Amino acid sequence: MRHLIAIPLALSLLAAPAMSQDAVEDDEGRGFSLMERGAQLFFRGMMDEMEPALRDLRALAEDLGPELQDFVSEMGPALRGVLERVEDWSAYHPPEILDNGDIIMRRKADRPPLADPSDDVDI
Repeated sequence: MRHLIAIPLALSLLAAPAMSQDAVEDDEGRGFSLMERGAQLFFRGMMDEMEPALRDLRALAEDLGPELQDFVSEMGPALRGVLERVEDWSAYHPPEILDNGDIIMRRKADRPPLADPSDDVDI
């Protein structure tokens, strides 16, 4: 009687690895499930598609890098002064560039006036 139970048990244990054949090996021989392998292929495809755009972005950054450094070195102190003076950026309209090149920031009309009128000076 024990032999009758042992034979189906042995056969089921031998068949178990054959039924779970959804593991796939990658290039280095590591085993992954089909879902993991599919995710890897998806993200590899995304990286391959984005590579030309990232290359172009890197070239643009290399071209603009020196110009941005010059801008920061020249405008940094003035921008720091503006950031220190303005407490609530939501109280202002977006900056406007006038015909003569001046940049102005108008305070919104529905906001309370500034406490100190000297705060409304050129920087």
